[in-house]
Amino acid sequence: MKRHLLLPLVLSAQLAAPFAYAEGRTLTDDTGRAVVVPERPQRVVVTHDPLLGVPILDIGGRLVGSYGRTDDGGSLAAVDFIDTVLGKDAVSERPKGVGPSGQMDFEKLRALDPDLIIGSEYNSGIVEQLAQIAPTYLQNTGTGRVRGFEVQQSLAGVLGMEDAFAARMSEYQESLAETRAALPARTEGQSYLVVIAHDDLRLVGETSGVIQAMEDLGYARAKVEGLGEGKGLGSNFAVPLSPELFMRLDPDVLVLMNSYTGTERDETSTRAKLDRIAPGWARFLRPETEGRTIYIDSAKVSTPSIASAEHALEAVRSWAAD
Repeated sequence: MKRHLLLPLVLSAQLAAPFAYAEGRTLTDDTGRAVVVPERPQRVVVTHDPLLGVPILDIGGRLVGSYGRTDDGGSLAAVDFIDTVLGKDAVSERPKGVGPSGQMDFEKLRALDPDLIIGSEYNSGIVEQLAQIAPTYLQNTGTGRVRGFEVQQSLAGVLGMEDAFAARMSEYQESLAETRAALPARTEGQSYLVVIAHDDLRLVGETSGVIQAMEDLGYARAKVEGLGEGKGLGSNFAVPLSPELFMRLDPDVLVLMNSYTGTERDETSTRAKLDRIAPGWARFLRPETEGRTIYIDSAKVSTPSIASAEHALEAVRSWAAD
């Protein structure tokens, strides 16, 4: 009789922790949690489209779901990073949405029957809820914690796709060599900065393809005095930059971008945005008056993927050819 009374309790405990006995590899995620990850995950859901989804798709991975997408796989953001970074024909099946920005829909997530959820360190507050649906691995994405391709390389390891990452790196090295050959002078010892114009100006930090590309070309980030305590370039994706400081920037190469939250991101729109934020900049900013500015589509180069870095290299080659 006691055995029958205990059986529902045992079943309840197993259901509360459904993946405690799952087969696979035990990994430690970036928040220090032990996670049992399937050997070859087949139904992966990510909680951030550009920072987690694009790097996985770039190495040939497959996603069944992604935060910030519609039920049929369309993007809820102003820009579809899959289309912009990888191309409209790069993915045969779009990941389905699991809720709009700021509102995770756990029922939609559960309905996708994921065998692995990959979130960022910013999902630590809901990780226990996510882990009740599928094994959940939290990957660092913030500047100061990771830089450039480190996100993509780590994700390749989680998914068992190290060979695919190595193949993409080989392609990238070829593009890098082509770009170095196109530059008119040696880049070692030369400085760079990347500025993005939202409603204000911001210096771009380390977690993006454009930063990886510039540093792989040999450029070193210029020091910027006067940002203020706690606002160094390693603190966030991008840190505020006053128009006064912007006017005084003088790296050897300055990359300028318009916000990826809008549909207009070409040179003309970037110049127009800067005219509103820092009137007269084009007459006084030395890199601009001396032809040392490169204009890049921010949506193409902001993800921590090889594809984003390749877009940045293409923009550098175009600038060098002018």
